[in-house]
Amino acid sequence: MNDANPSLQDARRQVERKIGFYLHLAAYLIVNSGLLLLNFLHNPGHPWALGPILGWGIGLLFHGVAVFLKDPGAQWKQRMIERELEKHKPTPPP
Repeated sequence: MNDANPSLQDARRQVERKIGFYLHLAAYLIVNSGLLLLNFLHNPGHPWALGPILGWGIGLLFHGVAVFLKDPGAQWKQRMIERELEKHKPTPPP
């Protein structure tokens, strides 16, 4: 495999980001299921588990948006990077 291939590097990075999101989702589901069960068994009249569920859920939502939605500024950022690379490219002698 050629690690110098930018497309391959981008694909690997995106796969790692997706795996990270799925692990985050799994932890969210497992921990919050336990919190709901604990809340239901010990204090069903006071839904305290909703606080952590909503707070963590907002973080999970932003994580998912960052991973799965195309970053609208990505093309702009790439153009800026290319311009900077052009500035630092050595000029050939005349």
